[in-house]
Amino acid sequence: MAVYVVTWNLNKEGAAYTTARATFLKHLAKYDNTQDSGLETVRWISTNESAQQVSDYLRQKLDNNDRLFVSKVVSGAHAGWLEKSVWTWIDARA
Repeated sequence: MAVYVVTWNLNKEGAAYTTARATFLKHLAKYDNTQDSGLETVRWISTNESAQQVSDYLRQKLDNNDRLFVSKVVSGAHAGWLEKSVWTWIDARA
């Protein structure tokens, strides 16, 4: 399995933002995932799919004005300041 970092931005949703965000997160929940409480629109997911497959799947719940980035996390080639539980989750899967 691979670990991917997924980040997105829902643009121009206005009053529908809460619903659009909930819909997107429900769609993302297909994957084993975790989050850091300090990063609202970032998740780490674990899957056998490619980055392109993950992007294509998640894109189904985004509008043309939204943005999405999916990148593979490579063991030994990542760093940052995250909650310890997030590092534990990533390190167990990367």
